[in-house]
Amino acid sequence: MNASVTPKGSLEILSQIEVEKLKKVGENGLYALFRQCALAILNTGSDSDNAKTIMEAYPDFEIEIIQQDRGIRLNLSQAPANAFVDGEMIASSREMLFSSMRDIVYSETERRRNRSDLSSGTGLTDYVFHLLRNAGIFRTGEDPNMIVCWGGHSISDEEYEYTKEVGHSLGLRGLDICTGCGPGAMKGPMKGATIAHAKQRHDRSRFLGLTEPGIITAEAPNPIVNELVILPDIEKRLEAFVRVGHGIIIFPGGAGTAEELLYLLGILLDPDNIELPFPLVLTGPKSAEPYFQQLHEFINDTLGFEAQQKYKIIIDDSEQVARTMAQGMQEVKEYRRRLNDAYYFNWSLKIQEEFQNPFEPTHENMASLALNTGMETHQLAANLRRVFSGIVAGNVKETGIRAIEENGPYRIHSDKSIMKPLDNLLKAFVKQRRMKLPGSEYIPCYQLVE
Repeated sequence: MNASVTPKGSLEILSQIEVEKLKKVGENGLYALFRQCALAILNTGSDSDNAKTIMEAYPDFEIEIIQQDRGIRLNLSQAPANAFVDGEMIASSREMLFSSMRDIVYSETERRRNRSDLSSGTGLTDYVFHLLRNAGIFRTGEDPNMIVCWGGHSISDEEYEYTKEVGHSLGLRGLDICTGCGPGAMKGPMKGATIAHAKQRHDRSRFLGLTEPGIITAEAPNPIVNELVILPDIEKRLEAFVRVGHGIIIFPGGAGTAEELLYLLGILLDPDNIELPFPLVLTGPKSAEPYFQQLHEFINDTLGFEAQQKYKIIIDDSEQVARTMAQGMQEVKEYRRRLNDAYYFNWSLKIQEEFQNPFEPTHENMASLALNTGMETHQLAANLRRVFSGIVAGNVKETGIRAIEENGPYRIHSDKSIMKPLDNLLKAFVKQRRMKLPGSEYIPCYQLVE
C-alpha cells in the first residue's frame, strides 16, 4: 500500500533539526531505526518471529517525512497491506506509528543533551523516568493497579487460552495490564481483560506495551495495546517494567522469559530491597506444571533457596492468581504510602548498575561471561540474565541472527555446577518448542562449554 498519514495522539509537531535527524540515513541518522520500528508496527499479525526475514520481505518499504507549517506528514510507499482497511490505516497502527516516532526522537534528544548522567545508576533511572513521562504513561491520581505479564510469544493454544483466563480475572478486579506488547502470553492477558473491563463498564482500560528496537520487528505490537513505549535497549525496557508495574505474573515462555525472571530475582535479592513488597506469581495451565518445576529447580541450583522464596507458583487457578495480585496491590499501596513513594513510579526499588548497563551480545562478550557458584548471587543472576539475552538476540533479532550466520553459534563458558542445570533448561525449551513459533525449525544459536 501507498498512503499519506498525519499524527494522532502524540508528537503533532517536530522541530526542523528533529526532522532532519529522522530523514538522515547512515551514521548519526535515525531513519533506519524509525523504518524498522514502523515496518514492525504495520506488520502486526505476522506469522514470523525472524526479524531478518521480516525486514527482507519488504525491501522497498520507504517513509518520506514531510515538514509542514501546521505539523508533519508521513508518505508511506510499499507498506504492508494488512495495516489498512479500504485504503485507510487502522487507527491502532496509526497511533503506534507516531508513538514510535515520538520515542525515537525523544531518546535521541535526551542522549544528545546529556540531561541524565548515563554513567551512573541514578542517572540511568532518571533517563528511564523522562522517557516514560514524555510518553504520558504516568497517572498520578490512581492507586497501584498495573500488572505486568511476562511470557513467551511461542506458546501452545492451551497456554494462550489460560493467559486470557488470567487476564479476565484481573480485569474483573479493575486491574490494568502491561506486557512486552507482542503475541502469545503478551496478547492473551490483554484480550481477557478487555472483556472483563467491558463487563465492569471500566472505560479507562490501560493496555501498556513496552518494547525496544531490537525485539519489536520479531514481536510486533498486538492491536490491543493502547499505550506503546519503545525504550532504547533491553535494559531500559526491563527497568521500565519494574518501575511502572506493581506486580508481575510470569506465564510459560522461553529464553526471553527466563531473562526477565533472572533480572527481577537479581534485583529482589538485593539487601536494599528485602522489605519491598513486589508480588510475583509464576502460573500456567496443568500442562505447564513440568515447565515451572524445571524452572524452579534451575533457580534452586543456580541462585539458591532464597531466590525461590521471592515468588509463588500457582497452577491452573486464574482466580487465585488474580486474588493474589489484588491483595498484593494493597500491600504495595500501604508500603508506598508509608515511604511517601509515588504510586506511578517505583523510586524506592534499588537496581544495581550491572542490571542497568547495556549488554551487547557479541561472540566475544558472550564467551567472556563469568558463570560460577563462587560469585555473589546478584552478580551470577546478572550474568545468567545476559546469557539468555544473547540467546534471544541469536533467535529473533536481526543483528543477532546475522552474527550467528557469519560467526557460528555463541560459545557460553561455565563451570559444571552451572552448566548442567543451564543445559537441562535450554534442552527443555527446545524440546517444548519454546524458542520459535510453532512450525519453525529451531537451530541452536549457542554452544555450552565447560
